[in-house]
Amino acid sequence: MQMPFCPKLWDRSPVPPANAIAVNGTVVVANTFGLSAPGKSTTLRLFSGTQIDHETGKGKLSPEAPLRGGKKSKHGKTSTTTYHVTFVVDADFGTPGAVSVRNGNRADRFFLRHVRLELAEDRSIHFECNSWVYPYKKTAADRLFFVNTVRSYLPSKTPEALVLLRDEELRSLRGDGKGERKDWERIYDYDRYNDLGNPDNPEHVRPVVGGTRTHPYPRRCRTGRAISNTDGVTETRKHVINLDFYIPPDERFSPGKLEEVLKLGVQAVTHFVIPEARTLVHGNDFKSMEQLRKDLYSRPVQPAVDGEVMERLKSSVPSHKTYKQVAKAVKEEHPAKFPIPQVIQQDPEAWRSDEEFAREMLAGLNPVAIKRLQTFPPVSSGGKRSSITAEHIKSQLGDVTIEMAMHQKRLYILDHHDYLMPYLRRINTLGVCIYASRTLLFLKADGTLKPVVIELSLPSDGEGDTELSRVFLPATHGTEGHLWQLAKAHVSVNDSGYHQLISHWLFTHAAVEPFIIATRRQLSAMHPIHKLLEPHFKDTMQINTLARSILLNAGGILERTMYPGKYAVEMSSAIYGDWRFTEQSLPNDLLKRGMASSSNEPGGLTLHIEDYPYAVDGLEVWHAIDGWVRSYCAHFYHSDKEVDGDAELQAWWHDVRTVGHGDRQGDQACWLALDTVDHLAQTLSTLIWIASALHAAVNFGQYAYAGFPPNRPTRCRRFVPLPGSPEMTQLEADPEKFFLEMVPDRFTATLGLALIEVLSNHTSDEVYLGQRATSTWTDDGQLLRLLDRFREDLRRVERRVEERNKDPRLKNRRGPAKVPYTLLFPDVAGQEKGLTGKGIPNSVSI
Repeated sequence: MQMPFCPKLWDRSPVPPANAIAVNGTVVVANTFGLSAPGKSTTLRLFSGTQIDHETGKGKLSPEAPLRGGKKSKHGKTSTTTYHVTFVVDADFGTPGAVSVRNGNRADRFFLRHVRLELAEDRSIHFECNSWVYPYKKTAADRLFFVNTVRSYLPSKTPEALVLLRDEELRSLRGDGKGERKDWERIYDYDRYNDLGNPDNPEHVRPVVGGTRTHPYPRRCRTGRAISNTDGVTETRKHVINLDFYIPPDERFSPGKLEEVLKLGVQAVTHFVIPEARTLVHGNDFKSMEQLRKDLYSRPVQPAVDGEVMERLKSSVPSHKTYKQVAKAVKEEHPAKFPIPQVIQQDPEAWRSDEEFAREMLAGLNPVAIKRLQTFPPVSSGGKRSSITAEHIKSQLGDVTIEMAMHQKRLYILDHHDYLMPYLRRINTLGVCIYASRTLLFLKADGTLKPVVIELSLPSDGEGDTELSRVFLPATHGTEGHLWQLAKAHVSVNDSGYHQLISHWLFTHAAVEPFIIATRRQLSAMHPIHKLLEPHFKDTMQINTLARSILLNAGGILERTMYPGKYAVEMSSAIYGDWRFTEQSLPNDLLKRGMASSSNEPGGLTLHIEDYPYAVDGLEVWHAIDGWVRSYCAHFYHSDKEVDGDAELQAWWHDVRTVGHGDRQGDQACWLALDTVDHLAQTLSTLIWIASALHAAVNFGQYAYAGFPPNRPTRCRRFVPLPGSPEMTQLEADPEKFFLEMVPDRFTATLGLALIEVLSNHTSDEVYLGQRATSTWTDDGQLLRLLDRFREDLRRVERRVEERNKDPRLKNRRGPAKVPYTLLFPDVAGQEKGLTGKGIPNSVSI
């Protein structure tokens, strides 16, 4: 029989009756600006993990225990308050298995870091929370946390006292798919991307992606906002820039990261204002490369900011507080100069070279698009042959014939042709001048790539699929040299758009979100696979929500800076139609692109370009991840039958395949059957690779290479001039001026620059591959030893990366620009923050 709760006991250190014992603990809460502390109105209760209350069928439940005291402390940028709590429980209560928290505050939420119980001098129990707890008045339910310093439980092995709690918690997280979600609700459900457009504004009408054969797409988290009366399918939003989209509380930034991201956001918005003001004074084009470098990377004299600019800003920013912060920064502070990007730090002209142009396809910010040429001349998916001929390239291969080069696996292609051609007529009505491109490259004896030809294609003026193509050959002097530089710039524009929209957004951010939703809906927090994946989901849904609200939306930053404009998401939907999860592991990706072949060598692959930094470093990281995952799975699953019989795991996989990525369920090659330990390990390794290393490789190098806009322009305003045209005369008269008038204008370039500076930053609360947010994530000694082995594997990768970067024979590791390849340097210590260009965070967190 439970002891009745006696409020008077809490006025001093409790003295339990003879038939009960006191369990002391601490509760750590993050201090959050603008929100009141939890206070004594917040109470906690314990559920036994071993002793059942036969009336409820759940673990025995302790009386309520309020918080006491409250001591503030600060560790670096993190400020917390530690409270004390004492539970009075029956002597036969058993070991606690869960804690419920009730926020009695009538208005404010608080961010609960963790709860720790001291059971004996040498034994404690830890509940890692890291979650917002909302007032009970709003939630009408206590917040439940399961203990994490005991063994994880497969569903069939859950202690009887926790079975009902486990099931109830999962059912509450799924919701009923109805109504608009409120901030305090913890509900994970799926929806299409129907919140990017605005049917009431003809300029902002966008198709819904996801849920149809014509526009397949991964699912996002459902918000349930009101549907527009205009088209009956698009969700409404309060502002063009809307920062208050719903996401479940557990997916939101911690208070510290939220403050840091808001500061970066204010800085970015300030950058939007300053260039627009300079545009009014100096014009919207850079007059020379020297002026570009001076204006972007030297501290400028602050221009007067036109009132019209500030009014436009005010109408775009939903928060008056944010607007005031930006206005203050613009008025009182000189804008900080952009840091000099790595690509021009050592040699400001190296980016122009053919070798650097080609090297960045292997070690730049988008090293995942290059493929080995399988057929010469290249052939479109519809069977149409390229206009490139043997005459164009045979003189550039030395004493190697085209047939020999193909046989020796020395011809490669950067192909931005087939997916672009169906969209070019529409894209080029948006005030941009975009081609579909093919670039062929030859692998030289020294291991570097040499671009040998570029084909730029446009659809013909008439109907149908006929094309107008021009072929450009390498040249360094005269008009041919200028044309070659322009052709390379157009290729870079294609690659920039593909990188940001496909390699980065679609293949990492958007692809991971359905896995997060499925994990929360179907895998209990006690499930070992949930615990394995937890660190790889940190902040992803929050950052994706921000992307939908200000980057991908109609009129958002990506539409304003990237060449596809309003067709960006629609085009990414078409590419998703061929996406396969099984091809996202690094080994399978390299095989698909023809960059490697299966072999009996260690690792099972032979790279056809030995000095391919992304692949060389990536394979070592992949094998470390795969080793960790396989040992983890083997720790819990001792037979294939246990995998196949895990009800939660099978429900998770069904959710992912039929709902979260439901538009790809018809492709049997897209998914493995989750019926063996091996298939489970392959699936989890691939997911962790995507969320950690793949995202790091395509995200954190953005500022290093695209921070100098001429190296990675995002759109073009002029086509390559035709012989004898007035434009050709202009090019010959002033090649640099023509180039700068072709690439993005001052404002577009600076807006994009401000964005990628934020995206390339490592924030102070980053948790890197091999790390856990807390050392108390488990007390399973075997798991801790396996994690230590994983960390040591990653440290070995770090040492080998450093050794390779010092090897002068590996020319692709640094190249003419002398930028060492460190994007897949794990940084297990995780000590450096900011624009480091290295480190693999656990998750898609920025």
